[in-house]
This record gives sequence, C-alpha cells and structure tokens, in this order.
Amino acid sequence: MIKSWLIVIAFSGLLSVALGAFGAHGLNGKISESMLSAFQTATHYQMFHTLALLGITVLMSQLKTLPKGLVAACFLWLAGIIFFSGSLYGLALGGPNWLGPVTPFGGLLLMMGWVSLLIGSLQLKL
Repeated sequence: MIKSWLIVIAFSGLLSVALGAFGAHGLNGKISESMLSAFQTATHYQMFHTLALLGITVLMSQLKTLPKGLVAACFLWLAGIIFFSGSLYGLALGGPNWLGPVTPFGGLLLMMGWVSLLIGSLQLKL
C-alpha cells in the first residue's frame, strides 16, 4: 500500500511542477489573468496536498496498524486534487462550464481529508 501511494505522490508532484511551468510559460498572455490565477491556484493546491500525502504516507510506513482516518485522508486528498485542481485546470484551458460547480466539491473533499487526518490522529496509539 505504501509503495502504491508513493507512486501516486511522485506522479502528482511531477504533474504539479510540469503544469505550474506550463502555466507560467505557456499560458501567460494566452488566457485571461483571472484564468491564469485559477490555474496557479490549482497547481499550488495540488502541490500542498501532494506534500501532505507524502508526509502522511511516511508516517503510515512507520506504524504497525493504520488508523482508518489516516487512510481516508489519503483517499480524500487524492480525490480533492482531482476534482479541485482538475476542474480549475479544465476551466482555465477552456473546458465546459459544468466544471465550475465541481471546484467547490473538490475543495470540500480536501477539507474532509484534513478532518480525517484529525480523526486518524486521535486514533493513534503512540
């Protein structure tokens, strides 16, 4: 399980940096400032949560039993990255308008991940 998460994390981090560079160099002047800002927000949130995933995965690798809250946080953050950042990438690149309502849903998933981390932390027996 840890190896699978590390592969997902590595891919997400790579994608975040690549998309950040694309936004800064490939989109500057080609999309509106508000859409460029949304694209940058997507890359920032993706990287922040990728690093959070890395931290929790390192923690889980040291535990004998995995609290369900920690595992849930990983899945919620991954889903949040996909829905929050993915919808912002899509909107900035001219995707359909129905992506707009997806963004807050993704943000809610990210927040639920933090709540799950709290719950999982309370479940730890250290």
